[in-house]
Amino acid sequence: SRDGLLARLKDEDWALTLGVNLSGVMHLCRAASRPMMKQKGGAIVNLTSVVAQTGNAGQASYTAAKGGVISLTKSLARELASRKIRVNAVAPGYIETDMTSGLPERAKEAMLSQIPLRRAGAPEEVAAAVLWLAGEESGYVTGQVLNVNGGMYL
Repeated sequence: SRDGLLARLKDEDWALTLGVNLSGVMHLCRAASRPMMKQKGGAIVNLTSVVAQTGNAGQASYTAAKGGVISLTKSLARELASRKIRVNAVAPGYIETDMTSGLPERAKEAMLSQIPLRRAGAPEEVAAAVLWLAGEESGYVTGQVLNVNGGMYL
């Protein structure tokens, strides 16, 4: 993402962020859905973000793109249901990754104060949610956003 206040955000940074985070997802969904339509079934799990639902100052392009992923997920769930293809999304919150390890301690503490479980999530917890949505155990779930965020967004 190319973070920055909207008033200062360059058009090319807006376009790049939406291109990667929204158009990229659309292209992958289209490519994945074609063989799934032929086999008459499947599951697509998109990744969005907690900030798509809460907003975040200085991240207008990123939150717009991730919000678009939610809308795309819901539209595709309706489009592809007749072909027995389920489409869902996972919205992680603050997850301990290489990307978040470089955040200043003050920023980490501020995020943790917004999380009722008072801890960051683990990548394995996000992976488990994706695995569940991709599996048969969630066979009657489509068009949903599974929040994996410790209660950051309820």
